[in-house]
Amino acid sequence: MPETLHWRAERVHVALALPEDGPVSVLAIRPSGSPAPAPVLPEGHGEQPLVELSAFGHGRFPGSFRHVDTVIGRALRYVGHEESEQDGWRELRVRQEDASRGLRVTSVLAAHASAPALRAWTEVAVDGDLVVDFVSSFATGSFLADARTASVDDIVVAHADSDWIAESRWRVQPLREAGLVDVGRAAHNHQPPRTRLALGNRGSWSSGEKAPTGVIASARDDYALAWQIEHNGPWVAELGENGHGAYLLLSGPTDREHQWSVRLRDGETFTSAPVSIAVAEGGVEAALQALTDQRRAIRRPRDADDALPLVFNDYMNTLMGDPTTEKLLPLIDAAAEAGADTFCIDAGWYADGHWWDGVGAWEPSAARFPGGIGEATEYIRSRGMTPGLWLEPEVIGVRSPLAQTPPDAAFFSRGGVRIAEHGRHLLDLRHPAARAHLDAVVDRLVGEYGVAFIKMDENTMTGPGTDRDGLAPGHGLLEHARAVLDWIDGVQARHPDLLIENCASGAMRMDYAMLSRLHLQSTSDQQDPVAYASIAAAAPASILPEQAGNWAYPQAGMTDEERTFALVNGVLGRMYLSGYLNRMAPHERAAVRDAVAAHKAVLGDIRSRRPIWPLGLPAWEDDWVSLGLALDGHAYVSVWRRRGDASARLSLPWARGRALEVAPFFPSSEGGWSWTWDAETGILETTAPTAEPSARVLEVWVA
Repeated sequence: MPETLHWRAERVHVALALPEDGPVSVLAIRPSGSPAPAPVLPEGHGEQPLVELSAFGHGRFPGSFRHVDTVIGRALRYVGHEESEQDGWRELRVRQEDASRGLRVTSVLAAHASAPALRAWTEVAVDGDLVVDFVSSFATGSFLADARTASVDDIVVAHADSDWIAESRWRVQPLREAGLVDVGRAAHNHQPPRTRLALGNRGSWSSGEKAPTGVIASARDDYALAWQIEHNGPWVAELGENGHGAYLLLSGPTDREHQWSVRLRDGETFTSAPVSIAVAEGGVEAALQALTDQRRAIRRPRDADDALPLVFNDYMNTLMGDPTTEKLLPLIDAAAEAGADTFCIDAGWYADGHWWDGVGAWEPSAARFPGGIGEATEYIRSRGMTPGLWLEPEVIGVRSPLAQTPPDAAFFSRGGVRIAEHGRHLLDLRHPAARAHLDAVVDRLVGEYGVAFIKMDENTMTGPGTDRDGLAPGHGLLEHARAVLDWIDGVQARHPDLLIENCASGAMRMDYAMLSRLHLQSTSDQQDPVAYASIAAAAPASILPEQAGNWAYPQAGMTDEERTFALVNGVLGRMYLSGYLNRMAPHERAAVRDAVAAHKAVLGDIRSRRPIWPLGLPAWEDDWVSLGLALDGHAYVSVWRRRGDASARLSLPWARGRALEVAPFFPSSEGGWSWTWDAETGILETTAPTAEPSARVLEVWVA
C-alpha cells in the first residue's frame, strides 16, 4: 500500500497517496470532522494523478480528446513536501519530478481557516527545453469514495450556460445525461472509456459560454464538491470516467481548445491558473455555500470595499448611452431623493454622436456637456452622492485618432496584422505604452472630475490571443490577462478609494481572478425584468451576494406588480438602480424609496449571509424562482412568480420541525400574497394573487 499524506486545515482534510512507483493522487477531500470515506471502491481508486501534463512530443496513452492519461503525468514521482501557515492560510507544497525529462512539478494547496475549501495551482520548471501544451491546476479521482457510492450512475452535476442577456442558466442533471455516456464497458474487457463532459470558455470572456463554476454531488449521499476556476480568460473543467470511477480535472488554457503552449528552458517556471474546490455534507446548495465562504476568503481586503454604496446608473432602459447635462440633472435629483449613494454616468459621455468604433481618448464631449462634464459630476456631489463613469479601457476604436498613436506592439496581432474585432483594436497590457495610456486616463478621471466609481466594461472578445514575440496566441492572451490584473492592482494602489465594477457585455467576464480584486459584478444586460429574475436568483451561485449587481429599472406608468417585480430583482444582492425616476408620480417614487430602504437593511449584514434556493437552482424557463440569504435561523427570501401555477412550495429544511415566522419585507404589506408553513415537511407554500408576473421579498425566522 502507498504511503498516505494527511493534510488537515481548520475546515478541510485532504488525503494524498504517495506511491513509490506512481504519481501523487488524491484519496479524499472532506470537510474537517466528517467521517472517513467508506471503502466502497476497489483498491487503486485514487489512481487519477493529481497533476496531468503534456508537452510537444509527450502526449497521452491512450490518445483521446481527454486531458487525462498523460504520459508525463504518469511518470511523475513524489520527492517531498513542505507545509507553512501565514495570515490565516495553511499551505501545502507537494513536489514531484520526472527525472528523465528534467521536469520539476509542485502542486500548491492552500486552505483558509474560514472555509471548507482549498485553492490549488501547479508550478512547472524544466531543466533543458520543453514546450508544455497542457498542465492541470488540480485533478482528483476521489469523488466516489468521498461520496460513499460505487457507481458513476449516482453522480449529478450542476453547471451553468451563459450568453449575453442570458447569463447563469443553471442545470442540475445526472452526469450520464449531461454527456458522460455509458459505453458498456463489460463488452470491451472493462477498458476505461474515453468519453468526457467538457466545460469551458474561449477568449477573454471567462463566462461568455459557461460559468467557471460547477458542482458534482452524490444522488445517494449528501456529499458534494463545488469548484471555480479563477482566471480572466479561457479555461477547461473536465469530468470523465476511468477504470475505478470518475475524475474531475480543472485547468486554465490548453493547446487543444485555446491554442496555448509555452516553451520552458533551463529552470524557467510556469504557474497555472488557480482554482478553488469546496466540499460539504448537504448536497449542491451546501457546496455552493462552502464556495461562498471561499470567495470571501480569497477577496483581497480593501477599506474602500467596506462601503456598499447603492449605485444609480443612467443606462439601462433609460438614457441607453445618450447622456447630456440636460438629461442628467433631473435624474440626479431623482436618484438622490430615492436614496442612491453613487450616480454613474454610463456610456456615451465621451462622444458627440456615434461612438462605438471611435473610442479610446476618453475625453468628455463638449456637445453633450456644454459646461463641461465637471458640471454634472459637481452636481452629483452637491446632491450627496459620489460620481461614477463608464469606461472600456482595453480597446481603441478603429476610427479613433489614438489608433495610430501607440506602437503596433501595444496591440493584439496575429501574423503581424493588428487584430480588429467589432470595430475595435485590442490593447495588449503587457506593453508599457498600453499601460501608460490607461494609467493616464484613470488618473485624469479621478483627479480632474473626482470620479470615485468606474464601471469597467469589455465588450470586445479577443479571440485566441496574440502571437507577437513568437508566442502561441493562447499564451499571449494568458500573459495579457495577467497584465490586466496587475494593472488593476496598480490603479487601486494609487487610488485606494476608487471602486470598480466588473462588466463585460453584462457578465461575460465573471470570475474570481477579477472579483477577488474588484468591488461589484454586473450580472446581465438583460432589459426584461421578468427574464432578469432567474439571473438575479442564480447570481450567488457564481459570485458573492454582496458583489451581485442586479439591475432594478422601474418606470413611470408600470402597474404596481410590474414595478414591484422590477425592484425585487435588486433587493437581495447589490441593487443597481436605473429608470426614469424623475418622471414618476409620488406614489411610484415612494415605492422606489421603500425598495431602496429594504435593500439597505439587507446590506447591513449581507457579507455574513449565505445563499439558499428554496425552489432549487433557477432554470431559465422556470415559472417560479426563489433566492434567499440566510444567517442563524433568519432569512430574506425573494420569490418571483413569472407565469404558471398560482402557488409554489418553498423548501426550508433548516426550519423543519420548528415554528416559523413569516412577514412581508418588500413591499411591507402582503398585497394579496399568502403563505402557509408546514413545520413537519419544512415547506412554505406561497400563493400569488394575480396572473401577471408578481414578486415579493419575505422575511422568515425561526421563532
